[in-house]
Amino acid sequence: MQKQARITSKGQITVPREVRRALGVREGDRLLFEGDGKGMRVSPVRTRTAFSKYRGIGNPGIGAGREGIARWLRELRGDELRDLREAGPRRSLSGKARRK
Repeated sequence: MQKQARITSKGQITVPREVRRALGVREGDRLLFEGDGKGMRVSPVRTRTAFSKYRGIGNPGIGAGREGIARWLRELRGDELRDLREAGPRRSLSGKARRK
């Protein structure tokens, strides 16, 4: 693909729509200009992964990141411990009470 853009008096360019779509960039995104011996290369600067917008979509009620998962586990384990305490001592098949 070859596209042209005109530089304004302020040194700005408008990136053609086809190029923006090919790079996957939108308004406010940043572009990186890299020069090698043959010319310039333009690539988008990724501050987030392409999948970050989907984070948490499969885990409703669980926060993002390690702390969110740790909080969810603490809540889950707290409920389980309460249920075990309310159930009383566990018994083995021989009928004797087992230690926890």
